[in-house]
Amino acid sequence: MTTLPPSEFTLGFDHAPATLTVRVAGELDYDTSDDLLEAVIGRLTAEQAPLRDVRLDFSELTWIDSSGLSALLMIHRRASALGATLHLDNRPNVLERMLHITNVLDHLTAPPPGTQAARDEQAGVEEDDGITGAGAT
Repeated sequence: MTTLPPSEFTLGFDHAPATLTVRVAGELDYDTSDDLLEAVIGRLTAEQAPLRDVRLDFSELTWIDSSGLSALLMIHRRASALGATLHLDNRPNVLERMLHITNVLDHLTAPPPGTQAARDEQAGVEEDDGITGAGAT
């Protein structure tokens, strides 16, 4: 018997100094993308201290459609406006395929303009954040 991953959409949040981590599970699609967007934007604007990183962990993502991708683009826009870098961690094949076809991975994970990380990237300096393996950004 094959066990299928759950398709129910859930979000989990972890806060660390200067970092918000969001665990996304289930299907990120037309029915759920607004939930992700509202939850992440709400936490971004509620943070007392400025965030440096917003990490979306997709290890339990089972599906994404164009609405889900649109939500990621809007989260990137808001995070960048606040000076935070978006990270797309533990990307499953379905997300990798979507990012490859649309060619937006580099855009989504680029550091915000004007930050030290953006200046380092332009100079060719890479930061080692300790996350390695498939799907790490």
